[in-house]
Amino acid sequence: MKWIETAMSDCVLCPRMCHADRLAGDRGFCKETAELVVARAALHMWEEECISGEYGSGTVFFAGCNMGCVYCQNYNISRAEAGKVISVGRLAEIFLELQGQGAGNINLVTPTHYVPQITEALELAKEKGMRLPVVYNTSGYERVETLQLLRGYVDIYLPDFKYMDEKTAGEYSYAPDYPFYARRALAEMYFQTGNFKMDAHTGLLKKGVVVRHLVLPGQVGNARKVIRYLYESYGNGILLSIMNQYTPMPQVKGHPLLGRKVTKREYGKVVDYALELGVECGYIQEGEAALESFIPEFDGVGV
Repeated sequence: MKWIETAMSDCVLCPRMCHADRLAGDRGFCKETAELVVARAALHMWEEECISGEYGSGTVFFAGCNMGCVYCQNYNISRAEAGKVISVGRLAEIFLELQGQGAGNINLVTPTHYVPQITEALELAKEKGMRLPVVYNTSGYERVETLQLLRGYVDIYLPDFKYMDEKTAGEYSYAPDYPFYARRALAEMYFQTGNFKMDAHTGLLKKGVVVRHLVLPGQVGNARKVIRYLYESYGNGILLSIMNQYTPMPQVKGHPLLGRKVTKREYGKVVDYALELGVECGYIQEGEAALESFIPEFDGVGV
């Protein structure tokens, strides 16, 4: 508990380093206080195959976010408009309940601003028999110092790598320093896990890094830069997930680019480029993935 109090009273967990006294009730850039807020905890079938598997990933969606992307796909929880306040003990119980439901792993979605509470909950759950791999599902906008606190707790990192272009990162996510922090964060993630390892029997990922890149409308150039960086830095030691499920949300209606879906031609160019580079390990999305049905209801299920 002392660790939580120290981290929350002068919060520098994420690159925003806003120094909010969340313990006193102040809200950080993430829009959350020190109270642990969860919007949904349930089996989730829509992750990559190596994460969801046959029975689903045990996803826990935390409220709040340190990014603030203008096109956010989970707008109501990232803006702290949904969720229920729970205790660290209850979070540990949720992990165990998901395990009991047959989850292949515990999937922590947007967890950065709750790292202290999460590590304590994981310790409690492990003491009571939680044995599943832990997935850290993040925007990629992380401080190395925070990720280092997760050593021994996280088995699989599932980060986004959104931008290599600082101008686009600033315009779309108010984070022109995103490329700097994402590169350093990914290096730490890879250092902790090494090359990915699959379970030969279940096909589930046991350890490693899956990097997601959501292709945005009009951003083929940025996508190519991201993929080139990933391949030149990590080769096929990581899994690359190239996503075409961008869905224009109401807050970007009328935007000249973000107000539309990614075209088949745009997505095809990105995939072809990855193949030309030599990317062999990863995932692409076929068919009509850009549907709001892929965005779950944040209705407090399982909380």
